[in-house]
Amino acid sequence: MKFQRILFSLIVLSWSGVMLYFFASGRINKYLAPDFRPLALYGGLGLAVMGLFVLLTAGEKAACGHDHTEGDPHDHEASEMHPLTSMCFMLAPLFFAVASTKDGFSVQALSRKALFDAPLNNSVFLSKDLPPLTIEEIEKTHRKNEAGFYEFNLMELYFAVGDPELQKLINGMKVETEGRLVMEKENNESGKRRRLYRLFITCCAADARAVPIILDFGDQEIPSIKDNDWVKVSGKVTFPIERGASQVVLETSICEPKEAPWEESFMRNY
Repeated sequence: MKFQRILFSLIVLSWSGVMLYFFASGRINKYLAPDFRPLALYGGLGLAVMGLFVLLTAGEKAACGHDHTEGDPHDHEASEMHPLTSMCFMLAPLFFAVASTKDGFSVQALSRKALFDAPLNNSVFLSKDLPPLTIEEIEKTHRKNEAGFYEFNLMELYFAVGDPELQKLINGMKVETEGRLVMEKENNESGKRRRLYRLFITCCAADARAVPIILDFGDQEIPSIKDNDWVKVSGKVTFPIERGASQVVLETSICEPKEAPWEESFMRNY
């Protein structure tokens, strides 16, 4: 059964190599929050040790723990499936997924992750234990760019829906933010609206949720930008009631392409 043991050790080493490759190449950043990435490294190293141990000891005989009568054909390593068939079942999907994945979500997938949903009005708890906000405090903690727009991250604008105090303070403020751009599907008869989003990830890509706001270009010309491309936008933030709920709408005056940041997703500790 040396041949079978060698095959199984190669399967384990292949899985180890994929995990270590994702960690070393940085692709793991698209799938796991920072706290969980070391687990992929430790798991890959553990599999490597186990695979190498099995490979190096494949030819050694070991007792099975009980007696066999003479001529007993009993074999603890026998299987109804050929080892090469097992190897194909365990490695073919793995290598196909590694080679074909785009390390990102399509718009269709994001639509199932709240991209086009109305903002959740459940973030009031974020401000319950905080001291009262003032416009002076906001101006102190947000840098103003050369054009006079205050730099906000998208999450701040999105969660302002659930914070009436913050809404009052920043309603009408000139702000700048960044994210990915897609076509707006709701209330967009003029075709002048787009949706700007980033992803919020708690632990892994499976629980990713889109954090979106609406861009309204009004009379402005909309730049030619592909779906899901990164942009930096500036405009006046407003909170109109649409579809029966308060929405975050940025009346956009400037929209320009931007290189994707190294960390493309909001993480829980950022």
